[in-house]
Amino acid sequence: MKFAVGYKLPAKGADTTVDIVRDFKEHIAEVYFPWVAASSGRAALGVKRGAADWTAQQTLERDLHALRDMGVRLDLLFNANCYGGRAISEHLQSEVGSLLDYLESRQLAPNVVTTTSLTVARTVKRYFPAIEVRASVNMRIESPEAMSYVSGLFDSFYARRDMQRNPDYVRSLKDWCDANKKGLYLLANSGCLYQCPGQTFHDNMVAHDAEIDEAKNIPDWTPHVCWNIYRKEENRSAILRAAWIRPEDVRNYEGLTAMMKLATRLHDRPRIVVKAYVEGKYDGNLLDLFEPGHGPAFAPHIIDNALFPPDWFATTSTCNRACHKCEYCTTVFNRVYKLTDED
Repeated sequence: MKFAVGYKLPAKGADTTVDIVRDFKEHIAEVYFPWVAASSGRAALGVKRGAADWTAQQTLERDLHALRDMGVRLDLLFNANCYGGRAISEHLQSEVGSLLDYLESRQLAPNVVTTTSLTVARTVKRYFPAIEVRASVNMRIESPEAMSYVSGLFDSFYARRDMQRNPDYVRSLKDWCDANKKGLYLLANSGCLYQCPGQTFHDNMVAHDAEIDEAKNIPDWTPHVCWNIYRKEENRSAILRAAWIRPEDVRNYEGLTAMMKLATRLHDRPRIVVKAYVEGKYDGNLLDLFEPGHGPAFAPHIIDNALFPPDWFATTSTCNRACHKCEYCTTVFNRVYKLTDED
């Protein structure tokens, strides 16, 4: 299995994306990145509440050249969930076009543009046909029918996370993609709740992160469903019903996807994520591999990845997802949920 990893600006004393990719380059197919100060599926790169890192663009370009020299494909993100009043504007079209023109002039034209925006997809398809256009996981595309509706705009798709534990389901998507000469990819380590009702709200918040930072917001309120759920210990088994794929289970997807995306753009320790998935094993707190990780919400407890039963994947990949009627994940949770100082 090959992997895609997210770009982070270098931090003092921390691993750089370039270093991590170099150490695992045989297993890394792509690096995905936003442009500096642009809206994307995470907080803007290189700027926070008006304070800009004026070296960010220079650093990003330098690192992209280093990654390209290693043979890694570059995936430019325009995957904000909302572009506000500019959503179908010539302004957005020009913004996308001018950036792609600039990157081409710097010998950094991306191989892929991943987007949630039909406008961005149309712009790239029309004016930059050599670039692969990929549907973001945030579009929540979950069926051949959905892919067929936008097949004229997208060359490849990230599948919706919620059903991806089922290889037969993934195979149905892959069969359609193969028949229609499209690519199919999965996000392996999302920590989001299964079928989270707050996802659209949260994704829109992230898209408007700069505006939200400048507003007088409601104090002492966490607007994220997952963090509120996990405050109560009796709710924490929901983490096992989520859509992540353990490193040990990646092998079950060989032949179903050529690449899995690892969420690492905001992760504190991206190296451990990449290492675990490349090696196909992890002995530690499973929460440490996810983004978001929810480790602080569970502390001082952990989810011990070494304690999962042998039938974990076989059971959870073939269940009917009637979680409200089933106790399997709760039973497993009681086995893997432990205090950090327990043997």
